[in-house]
Amino acid sequence: MSRGNKGMRLCLAINYGGRTELIDAVKNIAQEVQKGNLKAEQITESVINQRLYTTGMTDPDLLIRTAGEMRISNFLLWQISYAEIWVTDRCWPEFREHDLHSAIKEFANRERRFGGLNT
Repeated sequence: MSRGNKGMRLCLAINYGGRTELIDAVKNIAQEVQKGNLKAEQITESVINQRLYTTGMTDPDLLIRTAGEMRISNFLLWQISYAEIWVTDRCWPEFREHDLHSAIKEFANRERRFGGLNT
């Protein structure tokens, strides 16, 4: 399935906050409704996605959380709704290629349901 892939995309979230991103998206949508360019009943997940900072990017499949923290820390609150989370005690500066391989290996063995139940 991935033979046509040409690479990967790295997104750095510097001075970023998921709540601020959502507020900005809601304000943008409210302005569009106020101008008459959008009706409230037309607001969908797609409309929201188009107003996030990550518009045009696919949602992450895997969130790697370093430093042993068991929280998402206001990070991509909308986008990671179906992401798998992998936690390591290793801090980011010490994170190495073998850590990434460990995360990917564990991710590959998970059963992803995207909010649904097993069939």
